[in-house]
Amino acid sequence: MHISTTVQLSGLRTHLVHAGKKLLETTLVPLGLFYLLLNLTDLTGGLLAALGWTLAAVTCRLVLRARIPAVLLLTTSLLVVRTVVGVVAQSAFLYFLQPSLQNFLIAAALLVTVPFERTFIARLADDFCVFPPHLVGHVALQRFFKRVSLLWAAVFTANGVGALWMLAQRTIGEFLLVSTAGSYGLVALAAVVSLLWFRRELRGHGIRLRIGDGGSLLPTGLLRRLPFPPGAR
Repeated sequence: MHISTTVQLSGLRTHLVHAGKKLLETTLVPLGLFYLLLNLTDLTGGLLAALGWTLAAVTCRLVLRARIPAVLLLTTSLLVVRTVVGVVAQSAFLYFLQPSLQNFLIAAALLVTVPFERTFIARLADDFCVFPPHLVGHVALQRFFKRVSLLWAAVFTANGVGALWMLAQRTIGEFLLVSTAGSYGLVALAAVVSLLWFRRELRGHGIRLRIGDGGSLLPTGLLRRLPFPPGAR
């Protein structure tokens, strides 16, 4: 029996803008500074420039008494370790090896949770979607998240393999350009495929997917669970 209802995908534009800012702050700017100082000075200069940017981002938040995202603290801690290893060993290969290997760890985490009722990727979806209580355990959602976990595991595995190959075969400049563009391009494509697949799966069970915060198809109590409630920004 199909239940006619609506699932709200909240603040898609807001999430995209937020993700773009984070990508710029945590990835593109540090890599750009690394490559610039690598060419102007040496490997140590490039490594310290990337680390200095990240530490400055944390320091600014501390001075402004702004909340420091847990992800930023984690990536900063890992970057400190990577920088020490890179400076001591004077090896760009070792410096970029760790984030390349992370792709395989994420893929493994996705696969490990597939047999469980709530997969890892389903928990991440809670940050973007409001699921009515009677749909949380819906067989269609559970089946979708199990299948899409396999898709994303393949995406991260491909990213890991590609990054390692580029790291071993190409120059640092080529690695930074091709690896970054290819990685985020593949992730963006997989995100679009996942969204379309998600909407099709829900539609087959009489469930409509709404993107954005407009309208009031959901009860007020559910709207209050949105990560970015209407009018909050």
